Amino acid sequence: GQLPTWLRGTLLRNGPGMHTIGDSKYNHWFDGLALLHSFTFKNGEVYYRSKYLRSDTYNCNIEANRIMVSEFGTMAYPDPCKNIFAKAFSYLSHTIPEFTDNCLINIMKAGDDFYATGETNFIRKINPQTLETLEKVDYSKYVAVNLATSHPHYDSAGNVLNMGTSIVDKGKTKYLLFKIPSSVPEHEKKKSCFKHLEVVCSVPSRSLLHPSYYHSFGITENYIIFIEQPFRLDIVKMATAYIRGVSWASCLAFNKDEKTWFHFIDRRTKKEVSTKFYTDAMVFFHHMNAYEEDGHIIFDIIAYTDNSLYDMFYLKNLNNDFEKNARLTSRPTCRRFVVPLQCDKDAVVGSNLVTLPSTATAVKEKDGSIYCQPEILCEGIELPRINYDYNGKKYKYVFATQVQWTPIPTKIAKFNTQTKEMLQWEEDDCWPSEPVFVPSPDAKEEDDGVVLTCVVKTDPKDPPFLLVLDAKTFIELGRAIVNVEMHLDLHGIFIPQQDMKTESE
Repeated sequence: GQLPTWLRGTLLRNGPGMHTIGDSKYNHWFDGLALLHSFTFKNGEVYYRSKYLRSDTYNCNIEANRIMVSEFGTMAYPDPCKNIFAKAFSYLSHTIPEFTDNCLINIMKAGDDFYATGETNFIRKINPQTLETLEKVDYSKYVAVNLATSHPHYDSAGNVLNMGTSIVDKGKTKYLLFKIPSSVPEHEKKKSCFKHLEVVCSVPSRSLLHPSYYHSFGITENYIIFIEQPFRLDIVKMATAYIRGVSWASCLAFNKDEKTWFHFIDRRTKKEVSTKFYTDAMVFFHHMNAYEEDGHIIFDIIAYTDNSLYDMFYLKNLNNDFEKNARLTSRPTCRRFVVPLQCDKDAVVGSNLVTLPSTATAVKEKDGSIYCQPEILCEGIELPRINYDYNGKKYKYVFATQVQWTPIPTKIAKFNTQTKEMLQWEEDDCWPSEPVFVPSPDAKEEDDGVVLTCVVKTDPKDPPFLLVLDAKTFIELGRAIVNVEMHLDLHGIFIPQQDMKTESE
């Protein structure tokens, strides 16, 4: 095919790559050692490169030729030959776990630099051209968080906004929203932007020892949206997991009888909206987008009625019959919540406060709290991406993988949230990855640009390829076949050529 001449830059992606080290194996696909890979577009050609993230975890495991560092689904134990005292000491030192820096989920831009991210307090700086691993950054040196999301947001000035959980810090467990500035003052050029990190606000956890798990959060022009779901970490179980010989993942539990709470933080006052908004129990990982309209916040997420998705990816389930056997007990649904922030204080109990045309409802309860029910936009899509220029604004399009009832994507979809129309790309025996939208330089409409996705073939003899689709029509423009074994990855970003520092810098 023919690639657009304006497409210049690098698609950089991240995901689990190595699951066996010596005789030891990880239990879960999300535990594998991070493998970065990139596709660079130059003069109508595509260059491919991949490299393992040389994290401390990677180095320690490779040197010992076995898994030495615990991951979320795999608890690692020190050398069994150590004497009893050393063993006892290892047990004690694991009580407050030193988390892994195997940052395998996403890529984040902070200032002029790029970082591989996971969900612990560590991120790793990388060179986006050579994929070399650079310094390790520990968030907890700058802000009191033990965990942080790998789906940050970027404001119009290029600052990073992210959220993390602070576990039992000064007797409280809370969720912190923090900002990493895009640049540092001129006289401090040598210092990193993390030194100027500021906490925007905090939301107390409803439970001291059972904070909610979350993978992303939402943002509009004036508000931050944080969803506290009843999919919770048990801190006491986590602290004793090592001694009990179980993984941290087993300390995560979903309670279907609890509520899911919505928190809205005003970005100007840095205070939370006082009205209590909630919906039924659900599990979700990805926000799609959010915006404000006529006194309402509208936010779209992809949610499940249980937590079966995580369990699907235990390696014991990933066998040859995986596609046939792996049936999600809960299909992902794209839910739109419409939340009336400016609601009439004298509204009648039991009345629906949504005044926009939508099937979503927000009903006033006796105690003044508001019970929200979503409009279902569509079903069976995951790993959603939008044109980020429309982030926090009214939008039409989402690009996603289509999964139906299995956790492995078989199609790429473009969904119009306003008309509910869907375009699809599919081909036999293909597993595409998260689609990334790249706007064209002279874009006038939201879908002017291309969609990039890496496609892995189910037959190992067929080579994988990078697919380039016209974002408007979903017609294939071209593909770059790569004669290497490529892994299924998780998330990534497109870095325009002008945002890449040159090698010498």
